[in-house]
Amino acid sequence: MHMLNLGILAHVDAGKTSLTERLLHTVGVIDEIGSVDDGNTRTDSLALERQRGITIKSAVVSFAIDDLTVNLIDTPGHPDFIAEVERVLGVLDGAVLVVSAVEGVQAQTRVLMRTLQRLRIPTLIFVNKIDRGGARDAEVLERISERLTPAIVPMGEVGEPGRRGAYFTAYPAARLRPHLLDPLAEHDEELLAAYVEDKVSYERLRAALVAQTGRAQVHPVFFGSATTGAGVTELIGGIRELLPVARADAEGPVSGTVFKVERGAAGEKIAYARMFSGTLRTRDRLALRDGEEGKVTAISVFDQGSAVPEACVTAGRIGKLWGLGAIRIGDTIGEPRPSPAGEHHFAPPTLETVVSPGRPADRGALHLALTRLAEQDPLIDLRHDDLRGEISVSLYGEVQKEVLQATLADEFGIDVLFRETTPLCVERPLGTGASVEFNKKDPNPFLATVGLRIEPAPIGAGVEFRLEVELGSMPYAFFKAVEDTVQEALGQGMHGWQVTDCTVTMTHAGYSPRQSHAHQGFDKSMSSTGADFRGLTPLVLMDALRAAGSQVYEPMHRFRLEVPADTLGAVLPVLARQRAVPGTTRMRGSSCVLEGVLPVVRAHGLEQRLPGLTRGEAELECAFDHYAPVARDAIPDRPRTDLNPLDRKEYLLNLTRRFGG
Repeated sequence: MHMLNLGILAHVDAGKTSLTERLLHTVGVIDEIGSVDDGNTRTDSLALERQRGITIKSAVVSFAIDDLTVNLIDTPGHPDFIAEVERVLGVLDGAVLVVSAVEGVQAQTRVLMRTLQRLRIPTLIFVNKIDRGGARDAEVLERISERLTPAIVPMGEVGEPGRRGAYFTAYPAARLRPHLLDPLAEHDEELLAAYVEDKVSYERLRAALVAQTGRAQVHPVFFGSATTGAGVTELIGGIRELLPVARADAEGPVSGTVFKVERGAAGEKIAYARMFSGTLRTRDRLALRDGEEGKVTAISVFDQGSAVPEACVTAGRIGKLWGLGAIRIGDTIGEPRPSPAGEHHFAPPTLETVVSPGRPADRGALHLALTRLAEQDPLIDLRHDDLRGEISVSLYGEVQKEVLQATLADEFGIDVLFRETTPLCVERPLGTGASVEFNKKDPNPFLATVGLRIEPAPIGAGVEFRLEVELGSMPYAFFKAVEDTVQEALGQGMHGWQVTDCTVTMTHAGYSPRQSHAHQGFDKSMSSTGADFRGLTPLVLMDALRAAGSQVYEPMHRFRLEVPADTLGAVLPVLARQRAVPGTTRMRGSSCVLEGVLPVVRAHGLEQRLPGLTRGEAELECAFDHYAPVARDAIPDRPRTDLNPLDRKEYLLNLTRRFGG
């Protein structure tokens, strides 16, 4: 049996979930097609998804095409839920990218396509809604070539676009042949030579199309309508013929990846895992993070639309696993595989807000509820401020905040309030700084010697910890305590933001060996412990960062704005007030297209203002691009949630209060 794990990706409202319903109906899994508007689709199972008509969580359904079993994963389209898409990408064998024939290529479409190309995931493109008024099949195909990739192969043509009776006709061999030659020859010199010599058969071109689609070098384009079913049969044929089946070794070592975690009716954790190798069985024991172990108590696999209980899940399949209480999204099942699946493919959240319960008595329940939601979405990234009794959450946008508020009310019965959304900045060191404190020398109250140097690293490098002292100069546990504490302490820099893109080098190390009084046990007052290194490291690190200096950077979007030319005079002052910086301006017919950069925190405000300024005709695309330095006179400080190592006296006092002694 052949398997294909297929992702359906698109910008919001492109018709992705409707296409999933149509696919399931066409292959005979469901008798009646669900409607997003009616809230009865197969994959939007959450009550909130049905109410809002958008996909929030990824969902898996299964169907068969001849001897091929397809696990189809419907993913969110709204950019606020891009983290959910990210987790799915690492488990896909292929993808269908849906583009609306009416709205065309959107900002989110471009973000998704760039990521699919970077990960080399074989992708078909389906231009949906050819039956809708305003459908522009030829223009959208041109935009796909211009703004997504020129490596496309139109597989047919549209008849009567924009009408209820719109249809898609696949090209016969003679008409498809000229569309195949140029994009395929780009990656095949032998094919190009044979073409020049007029020795290329259609069969050879078709075989090259299959091979190059499987290597993500070209992207076949189909047209159709999820509403009427036009073109869907041809798309199913393309999925069967053009996308590569899962490479799987059922006899190999157990290896898989968890891409989704949910809670069952009894509150138990259920992990969704794609198996790449081996066979996982019930009662198998698995090593989990932090040295914990779990036993698989039950397994379901997807078959003909739903999950069915099985004794095992084999390589190439997706299984639902019970019994793994410590499992988290991104965890490896069995042996890790060399893959970018654990890396971030999209930008991290760039906004945050403080969430508080409407009733003070719900504070404990809110903490538990947010912790559970963070299990399902690690990028929520809870931040606890015990001093102020506050919890902050990271966000991609305002819609995500609204969904979080509704989820807490519907699923946990907790009404919450949010503060104004603020940008999630980062800090980077400006130069090199160093500091050292020696064991048993004032003012160091800890039985430890720690010396650290911090210096800038290239943008995107993250944090690297290095040793300039011999690893054997003291117990490894003390080095590990320093490294772990450095990573934790860099979560809050001079202005309270996470410090990144730097190298931290340990330059000095020393400790007091284990000592005891005669015939007595270990004397903590005379011997170094891990607590000494964990307590001293933040003081040394912040002194080094203070010497280096730090710069705060705010997240910036790159925007593309198309407005009627006669409204430009009204739009430009608003752009200036939102601190947008246009880079290029060009005319496109009666419209003006501006491209530039905009602070992320101002994007929502601009989006709200544009319809009234442009008669509702503005088209705004925004996507995270980079972090930009904040002006020195406008540096935002973030309230600290740690013991504040920037103030030595306060730090030591808080440390004593928290841990005693």
